[in-house]
Amino acid sequence: MGTEGARALLERAGTLTLQTGNLLNWGCLRKKCPSTPGEEVRDCIQKTLTEWSSKISQDQNQETREVLECSVAQAIEKINPEERDELKVSAKLFIVGSNSSSIRDAVDLACSALGVAQLDSVIISPPPVEDGTNLSLEYLQPYWKELENLVQNKKIVAIGASDLDKTLLEQLYLWAQVKPSSNQVNLASCCVMPPDLTAFAKECDIQLLTHNDPKELLCEASFQEVLQESIQNMKANNWIPLWLLRYSVIVKSRGIIKSKGYIIQAKRNAS
Repeated sequence: MGTEGARALLERAGTLTLQTGNLLNWGCLRKKCPSTPGEEVRDCIQKTLTEWSSKISQDQNQETREVLECSVAQAIEKINPEERDELKVSAKLFIVGSNSSSIRDAVDLACSALGVAQLDSVIISPPPVEDGTNLSLEYLQPYWKELENLVQNKKIVAIGASDLDKTLLEQLYLWAQVKPSSNQVNLASCCVMPPDLTAFAKECDIQLLTHNDPKELLCEASFQEVLQESIQNMKANNWIPLWLLRYSVIVKSRGIIKSKGYIIQAKRNAS
C-alpha cells in the first residue's frame, strides 16, 4: 500500500505518536552525521515515516485509529531488566505546541518504549517565549509542577532545567519543592559559563551541562514539511507537533551510549 495507505490512516487519526527506536540500530543514520540537532530530528522523522508507510498492508489500511503509532519494529529496543541498574536513562523534553499537561504523556510513553518503570533524569525545555518577552518563573511554574508530580509518583528520579540564567535558576530553586539537579547552558550564547551562574550552581549542588540545541528543535512548519515530503498528497498543514522527547541510555561504568532515540507526538486539527 505504501504512502497511499499511510495517508489514509493519517486522515482518519486524531493523534500521531512517532517513535524512532534506537538510532544506533539504524545503519543509514549511523553512516551520516547530521550537522545540527535539527537536521537529525528531521532525518529521523522522515526515515521513520518512510519505513513505516512502506510496511502498511491492505488490512491495516481499512483500520481507523484515533491514536496512530508510527514506528519501525526492528529499531525498537527495550532495556533488559537485569541490566537496568547498570544504565542511566536520561531525557530532554521539548514542549512545542501544547501545555504542561502533555509532560505526563511524554514520560509515560518513554517509559513504555524503553520498558522501564522510571526515567533517571528529565530536562525540560518549555515552548520559546514570544519575541520581546523574557523567560520568567511564572512561565516555568506549571511545567515544573508537572515534573514534581512525576518525581513524587516515582516516574522520574531527578529533574533539570535548560537555558536559565543565574537569576532565574535561583528563583526556581527557592520556589521549587523538588529542586533542579541540573541546568543546561547553550554554548552558542556563551562560550564561557557565567561566573555568577557557576558559583550559584556549585553552592546549591546543581550540575551545569552544555548543549547545542536551537531554541526550536522542531517547529510546526518544519514538521509539516517533513510530513509532506514523506507521505505525499496528504494535508500536512493540519498536523501540529505537541512535544518531542529525546532519550539516551548510557552505561554508567563506561560512559558510552547504548541507545538513543526520539519520541514525537502530534495532533491533527479537524479541517
